[in-house]
Amino acid sequence: MAPLQTTSAIDDDLPDGSRCRGCQLRDQRIAELRLAHAKLQAQFDQQAAQIQELQAQAAGVQNRLDDLSKKQPPRPRNQEPKPPPKPRSGRKPGGQPGHPPHPKVLLAAERVSETHTYVPDTCQHCDAALPAEAQPGDPEPKRHQIVDIPEIVAFAIEHQAHGRTCAGCRKVTWAKIPDDIRAHSVGPNLAGTLAYLVGAHKLSKRGAVEVADELFAAPIALGTVSNLEREMSAALKPAYQDAKKAVQEADRKHVDETGWKKNAAKRWLWVAATNLLAVFMIHPLRNAVALAKLLGTTIHGVVCSDRWRIYERLRTRYWQVCWAHLKRNFQKQVDRGGKAKDIGLRCLGVLELVFEQWHQFRNGVCTRQQLRRRMRAWRGELRAILKEGSRNRNQKLARFCRRLLKVYPALWTFVRVEGVEPTNNHGERVLRLAVLWRKCCFGCHSEKGCRFVERLITAVQSLRLQQRSALDFLRTTIQARRAGKKTPSLLPGG
Repeated sequence: MAPLQTTSAIDDDLPDGSRCRGCQLRDQRIAELRLAHAKLQAQFDQQAAQIQELQAQAAGVQNRLDDLSKKQPPRPRNQEPKPPPKPRSGRKPGGQPGHPPHPKVLLAAERVSETHTYVPDTCQHCDAALPAEAQPGDPEPKRHQIVDIPEIVAFAIEHQAHGRTCAGCRKVTWAKIPDDIRAHSVGPNLAGTLAYLVGAHKLSKRGAVEVADELFAAPIALGTVSNLEREMSAALKPAYQDAKKAVQEADRKHVDETGWKKNAAKRWLWVAATNLLAVFMIHPLRNAVALAKLLGTTIHGVVCSDRWRIYERLRTRYWQVCWAHLKRNFQKQVDRGGKAKDIGLRCLGVLELVFEQWHQFRNGVCTRQQLRRRMRAWRGELRAILKEGSRNRNQKLARFCRRLLKVYPALWTFVRVEGVEPTNNHGERVLRLAVLWRKCCFGCHSEKGCRFVERLITAVQSLRLQQRSALDFLRTTIQARRAGKKTPSLLPGG
């Protein structure tokens, strides 16, 4: 800022040498302005220095942010922040104190091939001689078994076609091995065993070849494994269709789905499970068409599932929404913070009371009539909380509450219908085997492969639920198909 100039074109002094009053006021005002200007100039210089210092600090912070952005990819704008990690329970890994014991099961006496006995000869208390034979009143012996397997070597059944030379024309005539014999190079026991290892323990094709060679000393080709899979798939088809029909007609069933691959193309693996049957289906879609193919065009009985939109087409009276999924939904609202946190915490409080009451009913502490009466209060409280949340300005919270209120009766079907669980844990447990298979084998490569997977997993999981031997079932199935007989059923008692 330029200094003020005080030039005058006329003489300001009076004839007697004194100054007029106006000039004195002017000079006084000029002095005040000069002093104010000096102060402003000092403030300006100080602020300019501060601005330069702040700019240097901001440049340093920006450089550090740029370095961090190169190390960590930016998070999408619409992605929710990750919730804080759950606190550790403080318990050690493994079985917890008070859990039910799982002792070793001893084999029956008829399966024991060799027995060694140890008999005391003197009393450890008074050194008296003891008889060698058991006397009346003696306790049963303490048993310890060492279980082992013999060396397994596969045997071969060889079929020979001989040729004979004609004495008259000197031509060779060959006998013919029957076509049904030549159709197979692996017996039903080995074929059923390999199918069991593939279906129950997620063994790959090359793994099956290695197991056959290493464990059974039966070298087979990789293509033979594929042929065995096609044969087992065809043998399991009748049992699979019967199980699927039984699940469709069941009064209660659990339904879930997960991603799958077919030759790198997106597919969906569906499961519908009862207490004794689990039916799997691989389908290109995750919509009403796939659901109708799994459960039929007219769905019978109560369906327990998550809140995927396709299930909203079910009648709420015959639909049970999984409360385990609701718990995760409520926790997600808590993680959002603000009003959503308050609504989520209150919903979680009701959920804990609902589960507490359900466990009392399941353990026989209360009757179903008492369960209904006690749940009535929590049902009204949760509805009031969701209505409050549906009017909130937080759009995500309001949308979640409105969707839940739309299907609200489906949350409480387990209170009214006998045998219905409040969660879909059963469906997720039986689906776990397929999820692990997908991680190991990355799906299928053809439609025939998809049919093999869904039929084999259906057999293995259904037999596990019924506590039947999957290995014996698969061996019997392949043997019956080769003999042209009816294959065994997956239905309970079949």
